[in-house]
Amino acid sequence: MKDFIEILKKCSLFSQIGENDLQRMLHCLGARIVAFDKKYTVFAEGSPAKHIGILLSGAVQMVQTDYYGNRSILINVAPGEVFAEAFACAETEACPVAVVANDESAVMLLDARHVLHTCANSCGFHQQLIFNLMKDLAIKTTLFHQKIEIISNVAKRIGIQSADDLYNTLGYGGLAVSKIAGKLRDEFERLIKPEP
Repeated sequence: MKDFIEILKKCSLFSQIGENDLQRMLHCLGARIVAFDKKYTVFAEGSPAKHIGILLSGAVQMVQTDYYGNRSILINVAPGEVFAEAFACAETEACPVAVVANDESAVMLLDARHVLHTCANSCGFHQQLIFNLMKDLAIKTTLFHQKIEIISNVAKRIGIQSADDLYNTLGYGGLAVSKIAGKLRDEFERLIKPEP
């Protein structure tokens, strides 16, 4: 654990928690570090979500695979970042995403039950940990809503006002799908490219 103390001190989950308290807390929480080879599954899609992950080194991706086997990258996780906390805190029985190592990686795993429930000592730093976790979840929820708003606005600009509009448009065959895809591409490029 001592090898990763500097990255843990920068992790938002441990904000305002001193180094001595951090080391005691990690012991109290039963934190463990696991090494993963490239392409190894850290958390499998469909498995129960019990652990909060913190990337210590390497790179991992949160991915989702659709019915047809198409894989979408939802999040690229960088060292010091927390992942899968929403699913673990919700005690999700079948996690809708997988987390896969994109490089040789070291991950700290925290049992969400130990994080959410204070021990008999009721340590002040544990209360700070729970506050930090709630703040992280709130920030990520806000960002998610902003992404939804952007996508919704783009869809409206190209003439899709509702799910029914999308279904009706896609029901007319490949040409309509190509036309919609082209409009989406053009609108996203317009949004991300600065005006001259």
